[in-house]
Amino acid sequence: MALEHAILVSLLEKPGSGYELARRFERSIGYFWTATHQQIYRVLKRMEADGWIDVREVEQKTRPDKKEYSVSARGLDALAVWLQEPIQPESVRHELAVKIRGAAFDDPAALIDEVERHQRMHRDRLAHYLAGERRDFGAGDGGSGELDAGRELQHAVLRGGIAYERMMIAWLDDVLATLRRLRPGR
Repeated sequence: MALEHAILVSLLEKPGSGYELARRFERSIGYFWTATHQQIYRVLKRMEADGWIDVREVEQKTRPDKKEYSVSARGLDALAVWLQEPIQPESVRHELAVKIRGAAFDDPAALIDEVERHQRMHRDRLAHYLAGERRDFGAGDGGSGELDAGRELQHAVLRGGIAYERMMIAWLDDVLATLRRLRPGR
């Protein structure tokens, strides 16, 4: 996937300025695809030149004017083509898993702090996802419980992130129990 496709999806969900788009990457889509502010602005410029996005100047009273980006018909066509392309199988590169296997050749207990650090990160991310789910998809979401297709698919991705974090926490619980059991002198 190119950054262009992630930007198209984000702009289809809500048009915005480059700054607003970068903030969205920090808060939500960034959990699946990361990009720096500089990368986003560089790609926006290229997408504008390729006709994938439309740009309009938005006058602001207390700040400098801003550019608001939205997806053009050509951008919709590009996204439709990309959506039909098969996805390559994901390569699994998991440095922590390699370290855990490598601990068999050193002191397994030496890895406990690092595994606990990862576990805290996954617990924090799970809490963040759950709070977002309550905020964005809880009972306060219009009250009807029915979502449009875009929101329903956003929720499906969020549920996948929640399930992944729960799986990682359970796996790290198991790894910690194993590392503690293998401590020297036990």
